[in-house]
Amino acid sequence: MRQDRQDYGVGLLFSTTGTYAALGQDGLDGALMALDEVNSDPSLGFRLRARIENPGGVIERYHALCEDMIRRDGCRHVVGTITSLSRKEIIPAIEKHDALLWYMCPYEGFECSDNVVYTGACPNQHIVPLFQHVLPRYGARACLVGSNYIWGWEINRIARALIQPCGGEVLSERYLPLGSEDVGRIVAEIAQKKPDFILNNFVGTTSYAFFRAMRLLAEQDPSFRPEIRPIVSCNLTECELGLIGEAGIGHLSSAIWFEEAGGPENAAFVARAKARLGGGRRPSAFFTGAYAAVRLLAEAIREAGTDDVAGVKPVLTARSFATPAGRLSIDPRTNHATLTPHLGRIAEGGRFDIIESAPEPMAPDPYLVHFDPDRLAALVAAARQAGDVPSSAPDARPTA
Repeated sequence: MRQDRQDYGVGLLFSTTGTYAALGQDGLDGALMALDEVNSDPSLGFRLRARIENPGGVIERYHALCEDMIRRDGCRHVVGTITSLSRKEIIPAIEKHDALLWYMCPYEGFECSDNVVYTGACPNQHIVPLFQHVLPRYGARACLVGSNYIWGWEINRIARALIQPCGGEVLSERYLPLGSEDVGRIVAEIAQKKPDFILNNFVGTTSYAFFRAMRLLAEQDPSFRPEIRPIVSCNLTECELGLIGEAGIGHLSSAIWFEEAGGPENAAFVARAKARLGGGRRPSAFFTGAYAAVRLLAEAIREAGTDDVAGVKPVLTARSFATPAGRLSIDPRTNHATLTPHLGRIAEGGRFDIIESAPEPMAPDPYLVHFDPDRLAALVAAARQAGDVPSSAPDARPTA
């Protein structure tokens, strides 16, 4: 049969080995599932040809691989990178060649590039709803931990800006290098400080080691059980729960997608994803985000009739698109997505129970220009005074 479909190159840049390999593998698998669906649809009139590269979490490899994808393989679109460190490493190459990076991870905000489509959550879509839930229920005395790069620094900075107007206190703020599992000193300090909650901005293997160490602390001191002093995260998803094991049960995370979210269309997507992944693996927001990015790209190419960035971008900002995480639209001012935040509590079986969801998709506010911390403080104070804490909060809090 004659093949006359147009062929467009797409770079898939995910670290599937290294300290955050689980995240990279889930992102790559989601992108490949979408790619296969696009290529099996003859009505589209084109195919997407994947150029796959694995930087292995080594920051020095990202720029050269990205340049090669664009210059040698003609990829005008690159889907991937996980950490903000890797994203920032390739943006100069993306901008120089007028390509488009599709970034599908939660991140710290305070960035905007004409050559990046940010389909992951920004701060008003992850840490703000997380803290709106946590502060009235558990208290505002926190210990902050994070990997020693921009994600950890900036999310902890935002956390301070949310905690302080609420009359709270940051008891400690500690960092470890990416990949370090030397968490003992930090856990010992947390045991001594006895915060109301711990904000976890560790990434990859550091995060897993931290959860395991905190589980041991809770066994020694029951006041550190998750229903009393939870670990709360903005970037923890299903693809990592098997690596944490029972140590994660009861702790909280925000995400724009959990398996339970959505209706019949999401259920059908989950069934396809699980069948593809096999081995009991569950898709996560990283899988779903990469899948949605490729499907959005394909839809934009279909409407524009080209993969040229100048043709694709107006399509992206002209309307909304159906995704497993709900309808998604791209803000033309910032290139960030309108998304629906959810809060989940880790349950048995490597999944999350959704305990709270935004009532409607939330417009992006990457610079938090529309966020009023004093209003948050008033809401927290009113909830405490009225005892208006919903049933998802602990029934009782023993005195530490």
